[in-house]
Amino acid sequence: MSKENEQFGARQEEEGDGQEWLTTFADLSMLLLVFFVLLYSMSTLDTKKFSNTFSSVTQALKGKQDKLATSKITQDEAGVLIDQALMRRQIIESQRKVFAEVKTLQTKKGVEGIVSANFEDGLITLRVPGDVMFKPGKVNLTPKGQKVVAALKDFFIQHRDQTIKIVGYTDNIRPSKNSRFKDNWEISAMRAVNVLRILLKMGIESTRLTATGLAYLNPIYPNTSDEYRAKNRRVEFVLEKRVTGN
Repeated sequence: MSKENEQFGARQEEEGDGQEWLTTFADLSMLLLVFFVLLYSMSTLDTKKFSNTFSSVTQALKGKQDKLATSKITQDEAGVLIDQALMRRQIIESQRKVFAEVKTLQTKKGVEGIVSANFEDGLITLRVPGDVMFKPGKVNLTPKGQKVVAALKDFFIQHRDQTIKIVGYTDNIRPSKNSRFKDNWEISAMRAVNVLRILLKMGIESTRLTATGLAYLNPIYPNTSDEYRAKNRRVEFVLEKRVTGN
């Protein structure tokens, strides 16, 4: 009897081991489904094709609901990831439309040839040379800098769904000994704050604005020449779409 019991136990163990691959397969299937949706969220979406393909994948997984429910990545978790991916795609598409309007802004009197723009990962960055906005080593805006901010203000008012992160940058040259500022961190921060204060006076809501000074970090060009240093001295306005709950 002991020998038969041992054989029976061995068969049970083998059968149990044979089912372990189903959990891994269920995880892999769900991950592939989520990855598929993420890819679509970063591309131009054909709604009809997406619906057909999504239905096909769902149909292929039909009948495995119990196994998927016990996998490490549950259907609810996958659903949340899919919703987040689709929402992100909608945000990026919305931002593309806003970015298209930046070209009109760039032709506006007062900013033509001054404001450059970049679009990446749903963020719109408007860049203004620091030497246009401020005198060397100073933190108060020049008259020309105020005109540029006034022109940008109109664009910001038109797009109230955008948060505005104001970032000040300098080059890597330390302030002179006669400067009242200790370092470039202080200069870049004060410049960003002063731009923020002007926008507040012009009617931009405080809840949309933040100001940060990053000194010589994130240079556009290496700080190896006067020309490159001038390009690195800048103020950036980073626009991000606000997502509000219902």
